Order: sequence, then C-alpha cells, then structure tokens
Amino acid sequence: MPDPSHLVHLSYRIRLTKNPKENLRMPKFLASTLKLVPTAALAAVLMAAPFVVAQSSPGQSSSGQTASGQSSSGQAASGQSAAPQGSSPPASPAQTGQGQTGQDQTGGNQQPSETLKVNVNVVQLFFNVKDKHGMLIPNLTKDDFQIFEDGKPQTIKYFAAESNLPLTLGMMIDSSGSQRNVLDMEKEVGGAFLRQILTDKDEAFVISFDISVDLLQDFTRDVRRLQSALNKAKINVDFTSGGIPGLGGGPVPQQNSPGTLLYDAVYLSAHDMLAKEVGRKAMILLTDGQDEGSRLKIQDAIEAAQKADAIVYVLLCADRGFYGGMGYYGEADMKKLTEQTGGRVINVGNKFDKLREAFDQIAAELRSQYNVGYTPTNTKLDGTYRKLEIKNKQNYKIQARAGYYAGKNQD
Repeated sequence: MPDPSHLVHLSYRIRLTKNPKENLRMPKFLASTLKLVPTAALAAVLMAAPFVVAQSSPGQSSSGQTASGQSSSGQAASGQSAAPQGSSPPASPAQTGQGQTGQDQTGGNQQPSETLKVNVNVVQLFFNVKDKHGMLIPNLTKDDFQIFEDGKPQTIKYFAAESNLPLTLGMMIDSSGSQRNVLDMEKEVGGAFLRQILTDKDEAFVISFDISVDLLQDFTRDVRRLQSALNKAKINVDFTSGGIPGLGGGPVPQQNSPGTLLYDAVYLSAHDMLAKEVGRKAMILLTDGQDEGSRLKIQDAIEAAQKADAIVYVLLCADRGFYGGMGYYGEADMKKLTEQTGGRVINVGNKFDKLREAFDQIAAELRSQYNVGYTPTNTKLDGTYRKLEIKNKQNYKIQARAGYYAGKNQD
C-alpha cells in the first residue's frame, strides 16, 4: 500500500500555529522531520506540517531533550522494537543494538538509527492475558506461551511477567458536535486518569480532533499541562445557529466539509508522534467512533498504529440522541481498530461512572502487560505484513496486536 501521509499534508485546515514566544523547542515530530530535509526544502516542510498546534506552554519532558536518540531509535524497523536479544527485556534505548556509544544520551547530531536498522531484528510484543470472565491473569511464565508468525513457531528470546518500560501515551479527544453533552465529562475523568497512570519516566500528549487535528500538548509528564490541554478542547460548532457539523453549522464550511477527522487523527498520532518513540506506546480515544470527512481510511489508521507498535483503546462516549434519525455506525470500525492493535473498545455511553471504571480497567491492563521478544525466522526486511498469534497452555484469552510490518532494510 502506498504511503498515504501526503494526503493528510494536503489538508489546508491542518497548519502550524504554535506561538514561538511561548515555545522554546519544536515538537519532536517536526524536529525529527527537519533533520532529514535539505535546507532549501524547509519552507515546504513547514507548509506541510500535519498538526494545528494550540499549546499555551511548551512540554519540558525528558523526551524533548533526547529526541535525537530516543526518537531515532524508534525507527529501527517498522513494527519492530530496538531490543537486545538477551533473556531480559530492554530497559532503555541506550541498551539497544550494537551501536550503544552514548549517542542516544548525548543528543548529538549523529544518527544512531542507521546503526540500529542493520544490527537489530527483534520483534517486541506487549499483551494481556485474561480468563473467561475478563479478569487479568498474572504470574505466568515463559513456558506458558508459544508465539507464531505467519503460522510458524518462533523462539522466545526474552520474557517478563510485567513491564517497567516507560509508557508513551496519546490522549485523543473528539471535539466534534456530537460530543457536546459528554466533552466536559471526558476532560475531568481523562485528567484524573493521567494523574493516576503516569510515572516519572512516562510521558503523554493531547490531541483533539473535529474539522482539524490539533496538538494541544506536546510530549510531557506534567499532568497539570496535560489537564490544561484537555480543558482547551472545544466543540467546533455553534449550536445556537442550529447547525450540524459538516452540514453548514458554525464554522464548518458547507461544501466538501469534514466534521470528525477520526481516522486522520489516529494516523497522525501514530505516524508523526508515536512511531518515533520506543518502549510501550498506547493511544486512548474518547469518541463516539464515527468518522466524518477524513482523507484517510480506517485501514490507513490501523496500519500506522501497527507500524508504530501502538495499542489503541477506544472509550465509546456516544450521545446517541445527537444523531436522531440519521443513524450511527461508529462502533464496528472502532472494534476493528482496537482488535488489530491489541486494545479494545469499552462502551461508556454518557455515564460518568462507566467512564471512570473504563479508565481504571485500562490502567490495570497497562500495568499488567507481559513483555516478550523474539527474533523472527523470516529474516527478510521487506516491509510486508506478518500475522502474529500468541497461544498459552491454559487457553486463556490473549489480548495482543494481530501483526506487524517488517521494516524495510535501508542500505
């Protein structure tokens, strides 16, 4: 499948509006892009920046200070994580590959990703195990599992019953007109979840999406900034005018107008943000699941998430009354998105308690992930999709991504 990223860049509604006086560094996704583009083309890159950035204060997380190391190492191979082939899981990007000369920590201009691409070929999986009632099963061992790639058994190189690797989390909030009755609830409970789940070594960013995809907060571990970013999300339609998003209401143009760029938002979050990170990565979408007007398709969003090794959770906050007789069809696509990436859909409707419970469930799952790595018997780095299956002797349910894309070898 051709790279669809240029389709998103063509959207005139997605533009860079970050205030340079308030932000002392570029977002990591833009900084890493500029390093790879000749000077004469910088203007073209800025014109094509895929996010509207509406951030009042810069993220000052450690991720921004190590973008040249940590972000580059995340590009070791699409769908594959840079990890040693030892018996224990990797602790940090500095421990990956054969080129660990301290470049990842110094933030120098060297590009260690070139070394990692040729020296590392380990697939890393994070997954949950549940019984028939949906309860998490801890304390299983390496011998309880078998891994199959395209139906062929693989040898497990390392295994951990819990993961202490840093977590990078994308909080994505639907601010289209259909969310008007649940948006405030999402902001409050979402902020409480971030305060609960993030540790000193974790980081998160906030994106809102409606007629555009807005980066409200770049990578940070500061929960106050994250909460402030959530609070900035505003419904994009003036309902006093009687308008409906995408049909001429409020600021939305009447012709060829998008209303909820959900698929575009997932793609951009995966491709432009999470793909450059290492360790555990997840997206949490607060949405009714109904896309309106995205340039990309659901399969583009799924493929980008899989290539970024990102788990996608969807909290279905659907105010069904908004749609009236127009129909609602978002849940099926969200199930497809989450099942292919190792997450799941949790239907909360417009209930505060259900939303809080759903976040608690996600927190428990992220804290109870098994971490396994293997070197594939198929050593070709040809960019093809490889189907994954994890089996266990007790026949418990395995919640894991369905496959990955073997990164192309760059000579």
